[in-house]
Amino acid sequence: MKRSKTVSRREFVKAGITAAGALYLGCPDVLAASESAAGAVITGKSGGEFTPYEAMFYKKLEDARVECQLCPRECKIADLERGYCGVRENRGGTYYTLVHSRACALHVDPIEKKPFFHYLPGTPAVSVATAGCNVECKFCQNWQISQFRPEQVNSMKLTPSDIVEHAKRSHSPTIAYTYTEPVVFYEFMYDTARAARQEGITSVVVSNGYIKEEPLVELCKHLDAVKIDLKAFTEEFYKDTCSGSLKPVLETLVTLKKLGMWFEIVVLIVPTLNDSEKELKEMCTWVCEELGPDVPIHFSRFHPTYKITNLPPTPVRTLEMARRIAQEAGLNFAYVGNVPGHEGEHTYCPGCKEMVIKRVGYTIVKNTILNGKCQNCEHPIAGVWDLKV
Repeated sequence: MKRSKTVSRREFVKAGITAAGALYLGCPDVLAASESAAGAVITGKSGGEFTPYEAMFYKKLEDARVECQLCPRECKIADLERGYCGVRENRGGTYYTLVHSRACALHVDPIEKKPFFHYLPGTPAVSVATAGCNVECKFCQNWQISQFRPEQVNSMKLTPSDIVEHAKRSHSPTIAYTYTEPVVFYEFMYDTARAARQEGITSVVVSNGYIKEEPLVELCKHLDAVKIDLKAFTEEFYKDTCSGSLKPVLETLVTLKKLGMWFEIVVLIVPTLNDSEKELKEMCTWVCEELGPDVPIHFSRFHPTYKITNLPPTPVRTLEMARRIAQEAGLNFAYVGNVPGHEGEHTYCPGCKEMVIKRVGYTIVKNTILNGKCQNCEHPIAGVWDLKV
């Protein structure tokens, strides 16, 4: 479906984006553009006006109903109703996204925070999000913005060109679509990534991988890297803990592999729920056999939050077990996450086993990779080490 074109421009506004917790940033002045011809505007919690944009992937049904074709849920929506994500609405048989240019978080982060360990290490990334998600993880760290509707979250009107200009001013080579679930703000991400590439700025996505193949393939034409949160390796966990399904996420990973897209995987290890040795072995074996030995996999430490507050933080020894299992399965780059200073934060050459990147938290202390190879033995180190747009 084609979307409306820009027909008007707004005045300069002093942007100050307030999101939940640590996702706060006072932004510099930006020029915000408004688009109309999509229906009535929505007044956000912050008092700004936001105009819906027609969604890209949906089909029209009888009786003014629509079927969303963006994610595996394939929501069928009656007139004046919304899909599961709460950010897409059917208006008279036309489906609209309510979060295009409606950012609830904007921040400049180290790329390692996403985390990307094999993508332009040591560089900053402008990170942007809108409200909404297409799953509900009971351990969500950003639930205050992911599990609410757009009207319930403080937001600021920021267009794709505004985001690109912010990347330029902050000397960030990358824009990251992150914090909530970028799939639900697909059109905003798509337009921003296209605009960014024209200006020599790369785009990366931090996603749950819950997306259908057609929109994924189209989006990847304008992306440079993807990080997928693999929540677990059982359908039971996805159903009970995330209100989702494992199969579509595995299909997304396979599609990324076929497309030649650089991607990394993060697994948040939640005590007693997805930390069994058996499950981890099955997961790591599948990743190695289906995706290849050079896909980085990060095992991150869980901390109690949202609806899971009765479990303790993940024991470090459990993360170490997961890393060992991954290495034994043949994966070359297995990491321990959310444990600053751990030896599992560093990158080691698969050839000579020398440390090639040393990290402390999000800081790069040493990087001896040269032209994508270990300087000690010249073994190739998989990743994106140079900026090429």
